[in-house]
Amino acid sequence: MVRIKFRGQEWELKPGLRVKEAIKKVGLSPNAVLAVKGGKLLTEDVVLREGDEIELISVISGG
Repeated sequence: MVRIKFRGQEWELKPGLRVKEAIKKVGLSPNAVLAVKGGKLLTEDVVLREGDEIELISVISGG
């Protein structure tokens, strides 16, 4: 399984999804969060593999 964490919530998804697909599957907008694995930023097209643990971080913008 792939584990995804965001603000105290956690989901388990099947491996093989792209980051963008996984973010949508947990009900979030890919434009609103960044995916990080092991301290490294992931692009939306990275395929998630068995055992991956992904942290989602809110994108903050201001003006």
